[in-house]
Amino acid sequence: MKTSDCDILIVPGYTNSGEDHWQSRWERQLSTAWRVEQENWDAPNRDAWVERIVRDVQRAEKPVVLVGHSLGVLAVAHAAPQLAGGKARGAFLVSVPDVERPDFIPAIDRAFAPIPREPFPFPSVLVASRTDPHCDYAKAEDIAYAWGAAIVDAGDAGHINTESGHGPWPEGLMRFAGFLKRL
Repeated sequence: MKTSDCDILIVPGYTNSGEDHWQSRWERQLSTAWRVEQENWDAPNRDAWVERIVRDVQRAEKPVVLVGHSLGVLAVAHAAPQLAGGKARGAFLVSVPDVERPDFIPAIDRAFAPIPREPFPFPSVLVASRTDPHCDYAKAEDIAYAWGAAIVDAGDAGHINTESGHGPWPEGLMRFAGFLKRL
């Protein structure tokens, strides 16, 4: 599949993805990419976020590939059962957060936990860092296996966001292109 063959839905996480974040850059670069907007990025509500993803997938005109980061990854995971047999053809997921940790960000809706463990109804890949402050690599790997996702070890990459030096993130874009080719 090429980018022109699908609608690429960008699913940011908590507080959205800023101007220099790789998701925002991809949205500007890829002509078929658009952002799943949320009513409240700073006080995320699981049900509202899932509903918005499902609605945006349904209104897409082409097959859909979801691109989630951080809490957006979990929103995709919670939405996945409602996307079975539909337009969603794949998910490229980066930096899953461990919302099951007791010390996780208090503003995050506790309904994001537990992390879903059912296999996704479409192919997926999860890119995880060995130094992500929001999730241990072993936990990310376990989650990927439960979802049936291919795991990509990003090494010492932090949370794979602007703060960790991943504004443009060309390696991620190449990995995404490789994922699309297999769909």
